[in-house]
Amino acid sequence: MSLQAKVMTAMKEAMKAKDTNALTSLRAIKSAILLAQTESGAKEELSEDQELKLLQKLVKQRKDSAVIFTEQGRDDLAQPEIDQAKVIEQFLPEQMSEEEIEKVIVDIIAKTGAEGMKDMGKVMGMASGQLTGKADGKTISTIVKAKLS
Repeated sequence: MSLQAKVMTAMKEAMKAKDTNALTSLRAIKSAILLAQTESGAKEELSEDQELKLLQKLVKQRKDSAVIFTEQGRDDLAQPEIDQAKVIEQFLPEQMSEEEIEKVIVDIIAKTGAEGMKDMGKVMGMASGQLTGKADGKTISTIVKAKLS
């Protein structure tokens, strides 16, 4: 079942339940999918990798907005953003723990022979590819920096 079909099913359920927060989140996903499809020029389905990147982008936008609202003392605006991020995260694969991410990164460093910060790009490229959808880019970056310094 494609992401678009899953979102449509979830939208119907959210409408029946009158869950406006979930509905807003699901409409954002649907809109992003349609936008991505029209950008490519064809009405083809997005690949699973493209879908994951799209969902991660939406979650990151919501979390970044929530942080900004919280810093400005606008918790009334931050909470809906956090709630929407949780709804969108339901469509992402289960996220890995920091320990699991660390093990993968240690293996990548061993494979590439990376020795310092000069090799960070090489390690990040491989790590991002292997951990797409399973880990946040910021978390990956932090762990890579810690291991290479």
